[in-house]
Amino acid sequence: MTHPYTYIDPNARIAPNVKIDPFTVIHGDVQIGEGTWIGSNVTIMDGTRIGKNCRVFPGAVLGAIPQDLKFVGEKTTVEIGDHTTIREFVTINRGTEDRGKTVIGNHCLIMAYSHIAHDCIIGSHVIMSNSVQVAGHVTIGDWAVVGGVSAVHQFVNIGQHTFIAGGSLVSKDVPPYIKAVRNPLSYGGVNSIGLKRRGFPLEQINHILDVYRTIYNKGLNTTQALEYIEEELPATDERDEIVTFVRESGRGIIKRFTKGANDDE
Repeated sequence: MTHPYTYIDPNARIAPNVKIDPFTVIHGDVQIGEGTWIGSNVTIMDGTRIGKNCRVFPGAVLGAIPQDLKFVGEKTTVEIGDHTTIREFVTINRGTEDRGKTVIGNHCLIMAYSHIAHDCIIGSHVIMSNSVQVAGHVTIGDWAVVGGVSAVHQFVNIGQHTFIAGGSLVSKDVPPYIKAVRNPLSYGGVNSIGLKRRGFPLEQINHILDVYRTIYNKGLNTTQALEYIEEELPATDERDEIVTFVRESGRGIIKRFTKGANDDE
């Protein structure tokens, strides 16, 4: 159902049961999946692909060109998965020639006033609280939670099942399964509450904790810690994922708490 005060370019591909409220503008190279609701005063620009059963709240702008001086008009996209909610005044820019697209996964919640820049890859079940600002080329894994008014530096990699405290400045990579807290942003223990909520058994959580105790608490440098983990700790998918993440980190991972803090709280 489309309100008569809405403008839809005739070339846009919109499923028949999409609901679009008044004063919204939808450009030509746009695709919107069935069951999606688009609120009033939304602007959806060329290159935007929205999946099924999404909700886009008033004032959002999706698919605007990158805020990147290297962008020269190349054909790129914003791709938003199914069952994702985009709240008021969120802005999501399309990609550049680097990745060619900006991607938001399924079942995400992007809260009001957040910005996701060009070439970001956001996984599924990700929650971004109000006013999170994500620079270009950032990757965020599945089930990550980013607290409100946080800013993420370009090219940062945030692992899956992480929790980042509100008001954080994220300039280093954040490995999977952990809490990132304080200023400067630091390792704050394993995200055990989040993992329990998602069905991780206690044995699995403790194994993840053993890996991070080796990285952060044994007084080893990164190379020594990774060698110790691979030689001494049982091989699991989680262990190998953490090792690979740390080893391949382009910006370096966040450090541990200052002396005297409780790493495992």
